[in-house]
Amino acid sequence: MEHPENDKAYKGLVVNAGIEPPSSVNPYLKNHPRRKKRSLSVADYVDGIVKGDVTILSRAVTLVESVLPEHQTVAQEVIEKCLPYAGNSVRIGISGVPGAGKSTSIDVFGLHVLGKYGGKLAVLAIDPSSERSKGSILGDKTRMEKLSVHPKSFIRPSPSAGSLGGVARKTRETIVLCEAAGFDKIFVETVGVGQSETAVHSMVDFFLLIQLAGTGDELQGIKRGIMEMADGIVINKADGDNLERAKLAASQFRNALHLFPASESGWTPQVLTYSGFYNLGVKEIWDMIYQYIAFVKENGYFEYRRNEQSKYWMYETINEYLRDNFYHNPHIEALLAEKEQQVLRGNLTSFVAAKNLLDTYFSDLKR
Repeated sequence: MEHPENDKAYKGLVVNAGIEPPSSVNPYLKNHPRRKKRSLSVADYVDGIVKGDVTILSRAVTLVESVLPEHQTVAQEVIEKCLPYAGNSVRIGISGVPGAGKSTSIDVFGLHVLGKYGGKLAVLAIDPSSERSKGSILGDKTRMEKLSVHPKSFIRPSPSAGSLGGVARKTRETIVLCEAAGFDKIFVETVGVGQSETAVHSMVDFFLLIQLAGTGDELQGIKRGIMEMADGIVINKADGDNLERAKLAASQFRNALHLFPASESGWTPQVLTYSGFYNLGVKEIWDMIYQYIAFVKENGYFEYRRNEQSKYWMYETINEYLRDNFYHNPHIEALLAEKEQQVLRGNLTSFVAAKNLLDTYFSDLKR
C-alpha cells in the first residue's frame, strides 16, 4: 500500500515500505530430528530409584499409572525389586472438604517437617477428574509454591480418572517406589469426596482430618464414618476474627469424639486449631503426629496396621483383576448390550440378568 506521505506535496518526507514479517514457526523445525527418550530396563529403573534419581522415579510412577499391559508388566517387576528398600517412612493421609486448605497446609507442614526433622518428603495428591471430559487440572503444585521448589521434596499429582479404587492402588504402589528412593515422609492428599478417604486410610499410618469453622452449622462437618477414621482433627484458619469460632468448633468436635467407641490403637484422637496461612500451631500438629507414631510403635499397633493394610490391598487387587477380566471377556461383551435392553424393556430383572451373565462367564472359564 502506497503511503500518502510520499506525495510530491510533502517535500522532504519519505516513508519506506515495510518488510514482510518472518513466520512465527521455524521452517527448519520439521527437518530437526526428534530426540527420543532412552528406554530403560527394569535394572535401570531400580538402580536409579534406589540412588534417589527423581527423574527416573517420575518415569517409574508414570509406568505404574499406565494402563498398557506392557507398562504394567515392567512396573510390577520394578515394584517387586524395590520392596526390600521400602517400608521405612511415616505415611500420613490428609483429608478435608474442598476449600479446607489442604494443599496450602501441606505446603506449610512440609516445610516445617523438612526444616525440623530433615529427611525427604514425597507428596502424592489425588486430583479429581471431570466425569464429562475425563480431564484433570492437576493444579496442586500451584498451591504448594515453596514446597514444590524445595530440593528435598517430590510432588506427584495423579488424576482420579473416575476410579478412586484404581488410583488408590496405584498410589500405594507409588508409595513403595518413593520409599525405595529414600523418602522417609509420605503425604497422601485425598480428593476430599466420600469413598476416597477409606482408600487412603488403608495405606497410611496417621490420618489427619482438616476442618473449617465459621461456615455454618459445625455439626455438618461431623460425619461418623470419617470421624472414626481420623487419628487427629485440626481446625484450619484459626486466626483474626475466626479464632473464637475455630476454638468453639474444636470444642464441639472434642465432645463429638466422646460419642464414638475407642479406636483399635488405643489412641484418643486430639483436636487442635492452627492457621496454615500464618503458620500458627503447626509445631503442635507435628508433635501430635510423632507422639501418635511413638505410641502405636510401642504397643505394636503400627506393625499390625501395616500388615492389615497389605492383606486389604491383596484382596482389593484380586477384586479389581476379576472385575476387569469379566468385562473384557469377549462372550460377556457381546451379551452385555442384549441383557441391558432386556432389563430396560422389563423382560428381566437386574438380578436375573446379572446372574445370567455371571453363569455365562463361569461356564466359559470351565471350558
